[in-house]
Amino acid sequence: MLLIGESLNVISTKIGRAFKERDPKPIQEEALFQKGKGMDYIDINLGPAKKDGHELMPWVVQVVQEVVDDTPLVLDTSNINAIEAALKVVKDCGTPPIINSIMARPERYEKMIPLAAKYNADFVALMWGPDGLPRDENERAALCVELLYAANEAGIPNEKIWVDGIVTPVNIQQPQAVCLMEFQGMLQDIAPGARSTCGVSNISNGPPDHLRPILNRTYTVMLQKYGMESVIADPKDDQMISIARGERQDIIDLVYGVMDGNEPDMTDLSKELQDYKKSVDVILGKTLFSDSYLEL
Repeated sequence: MLLIGESLNVISTKIGRAFKERDPKPIQEEALFQKGKGMDYIDINLGPAKKDGHELMPWVVQVVQEVVDDTPLVLDTSNINAIEAALKVVKDCGTPPIINSIMARPERYEKMIPLAAKYNADFVALMWGPDGLPRDENERAALCVELLYAANEAGIPNEKIWVDGIVTPVNIQQPQAVCLMEFQGMLQDIAPGARSTCGVSNISNGPPDHLRPILNRTYTVMLQKYGMESVIADPKDDQMISIARGERQDIIDLVYGVMDGNEPDMTDLSKELQDYKKSVDVILGKTLFSDSYLEL
């Protein structure tokens, strides 16, 4: 599975200050760290960046590419002018940059699809429609068909589109976790050749910090079973990296087995694997989420 590093992000106190003060050092240190961890893409997340995004985004791109010029970038902001300004300066590293993201809303995609076509960029197709978050996998599928059809009409093939069905927190919207997996399983039927990604850490947005890594890793494996190609993830999570690289087949086999209905004997499992089994059950809705679910 491909990994997109998420931590070059305005919500980080250190990185947010560096963006504001135009201090390249923390930004370049983070970019080099992510390269060292083997991230396949580096996500530059400015958030809305309404005031100065058109100037900030290209500056950050150039700062990053001064030290890391062989790792493709994901341009992550809702400011369309900032996206275009960055596309004008991003260096060719052999892999196109990704625009993150284009919503399935006409007022957004009618402006942004032409940018992706003009600059030969890939883009994340975000399944956020006119009514907000889709209720289920079928609404996701309808939005996907609409957005990808518009992109195809502009000359962008499915292979340049990374579909994001939207991950939601398991502690407040647990059924959506299953809906996303069902949608992911439908993707190649409704959009052959399309790629896929998601902000996997949203699954643990809200639960206590000690639960976040296990939930993120477990859901990554579960989505992988349904064909998810990449995730936007924490580059500091070494076990996540090991799982994504296929180095923890024991975890993958356990999670897949539980998803297939094979209940393991918990007494035969290590504490680590027991935690993964319990996390699968919570994400599937077999057990109710609580902040102490690993202790039960």
